Amino acid sequence: MGNESQANLIKRIAKLARANQDMEEIIKKLQKENERLSARLEKAGVLIEQLSPGDKETARGDIHETRSLKFKMATVLFADIHGFSRVMTNPVGAGFMDELDEVLYTFDRIVEKYNIRKIKTIGDTYMCTGGIPEKNITNPVDVVMAAMEMRNFMEDFEKERRDGGERIWDIKFGIHTGPVTAAVSGRKKVSYDIKGDTVNTASRVETVSENNRILISVMTYELVKEFFQCEYFGKLPVKYKGDLDIYEVNGLRPEFSKDGMGRVPNDSFLIKFGLIQFTDLQEIILDRLEKELPSYLFYHNVKHTVDVVTEVELIGWAEGCSDEEILLLKTAALFHDAGHIIAYDEHEYHGTAMARGILPEYKYTDEQIDKVCEIIMATKLPPKPNGLLQKIICDSDLDYLGRSDFIPVSNTLYDELKAQNKIGSLNDWNKLQVKFISGHQYFTRTARSLREVNKQMQIERIQSLIT
Repeated sequence: MGNESQANLIKRIAKLARANQDMEEIIKKLQKENERLSARLEKAGVLIEQLSPGDKETARGDIHETRSLKFKMATVLFADIHGFSRVMTNPVGAGFMDELDEVLYTFDRIVEKYNIRKIKTIGDTYMCTGGIPEKNITNPVDVVMAAMEMRNFMEDFEKERRDGGERIWDIKFGIHTGPVTAAVSGRKKVSYDIKGDTVNTASRVETVSENNRILISVMTYELVKEFFQCEYFGKLPVKYKGDLDIYEVNGLRPEFSKDGMGRVPNDSFLIKFGLIQFTDLQEIILDRLEKELPSYLFYHNVKHTVDVVTEVELIGWAEGCSDEEILLLKTAALFHDAGHIIAYDEHEYHGTAMARGILPEYKYTDEQIDKVCEIIMATKLPPKPNGLLQKIICDSDLDYLGRSDFIPVSNTLYDELKAQNKIGSLNDWNKLQVKFISGHQYFTRTARSLREVNKQMQIERIQSLIT
């Protein structure tokens, strides 16, 4: 073999050696990725094994059980996570995929925090919806708050991981509010798939968004503009509907954010949010009262509760109460007779027990709950209110004493007591009423100006009925 042939052979051997070395590196990376996937598969297998045989059968059967629900107001969010192209071309892409898993896991926790339903992850797009399956009036604010927290997390995440270097992950958002139809499947593990123009519009809004921007439709804007700093972004052509105005959310309004930075809500935000959320709480409690109150409660019924809720707000504003005080008054009024579900006697105490069990779900603080319960207990007869808020609810609870419909309302209370053998004849009742009204006084300036004169007329009317 000549020197030239020998040299060529050496070059070929060296080239093969290098190729073999590169192949070994590739195999090592594949093995590492395979180990990572195997570990995840093993975790999934453990979860599956924890299911009982009956649960497995149910899970398989759930796939075929689908029902459809309609929601008049839901808020749909699409979040597009950018970074896959950079990950796929990076030699340590597997590590970045772990980062994406961490991001998606955090997003799941954020949507759960705001009572939002995750719908699905499609590639690099995260989709979730507020207002399903539990209908609520606050879902537009909830979804925008979740989007802000997601964006803040991504910004902080990149600063920590990249140490000022080139970003890997970017995110943009599109949000729209409107009616949706949800296909619900499963019984134990329920999943939702939503459709309709609202979903399509939210997706369109996301497509025109840009990195780190939260864009919302004008429908969402009108429902959240009191809480957030928004600026007009432009128009989005929508098929068959013309142009849709789009706004960008920059952050919380300064008066609603800690340190005025627009990132973290302060107490003022929570109180204003609570006043809106009260509508959902009221609907739930009134529905319970409608279904669970005893039939003999002709006076202490849903109408009376609504009357007192309305009156505490009217007197509260007239007496110069703050937003938080109005919220506490309305909440106490909502629960002040709810204890009748449990027992007639000591119903005020039972109402406080219900409030303590329910209000934490609506983010009331321990201090606020204590004040609500104190206000409720002030309605216990004979009234001995301490402080303005307790005086307001006592005046609201007995507002009927000075109203023109006093006689028919009073008769319903008599019928209620008579049904429980707590009162004698109607004549006895009228004598008792005269004695009670004669000794009664309204505590607030507003109630005295509205009802005191009429109350004196009531005494004369009842006295004319006594035989």
